[in-house]
Amino acid sequence: MASYAGKTVVVTGASQGIGRALCLELAPQRPRLVLAARDRAALDDAASACRERGAETLVVETDVTETGACRRLIERAVDTFGVLDVLVNNAGVGMVARLAEVKDLSIYERLMRVNYLGSVYPTYFALPHLQRARGQIVAISSLAGLTGVPLRTGYAATKHAQIGFFDSLRVELRSSGVSVTVVAPYFVRSEIRRRAVAGDGRPLARSPVREDDVMSAEECARQIVKAMQQRRRMLVMTLKGRVGRWVKLAAPALVDRMAERAVEAGK
Repeated sequence: MASYAGKTVVVTGASQGIGRALCLELAPQRPRLVLAARDRAALDDAASACRERGAETLVVETDVTETGACRRLIERAVDTFGVLDVLVNNAGVGMVARLAEVKDLSIYERLMRVNYLGSVYPTYFALPHLQRARGQIVAISSLAGLTGVPLRTGYAATKHAQIGFFDSLRVELRSSGVSVTVVAPYFVRSEIRRRAVAGDGRPLARSPVREDDVMSAEECARQIVKAMQQRRRMLVMTLKGRVGRWVKLAAPALVDRMAERAVEAGK
């Protein structure tokens, strides 16, 4: 199993939710963590908690929708620590609305810029450094990137695009020594749903699922770190998610009904 001691690991969306939990899970291995997000205060708080667990840290305020910001993020990481070993593309935003209820079509563009291009841009600038280090790329996607989910048209589309990008990149990098791991969580107890936008473009302010019934961000992070250490191709979380991938091939309408019921039940 790979160790991240002394390795430089960039994590986007590191200020809260899965990103923060992932940094805290990695920290006892004593890596060099580069925490990136837009909220400086939350980043500083997360970085302090990581240092208490043994990590070196660098905080870089970053808007992943801006190419210049993504370039500066990678440059700061390499200038500070001399090498880049791992890039974790975790930044994301959600959406909960039926297409017929949408009042602001710019939501779709915003989600694509954050969830899809917000993974493409850091990866582009990090790639030469990762190739030199024979490092790894991790994309935190979603089960919504593998199957359609009602009320998530915008979100699911971005995650389909994200998975397609990294599946293609994996083939390009096959002989380079750089591994690509795609993670597809199910519902996770995090901030992404409370920050998800409704059809009018405004935040929901509350989670649409029963948070007590879903996986914690800490458990999600533990599974991600294990998959990273094994350099796995893909991690599909939960038995339901793994079974659903195969059932979809034989009975796609059944998977549609399962997705609809899961959303209605809030889990």
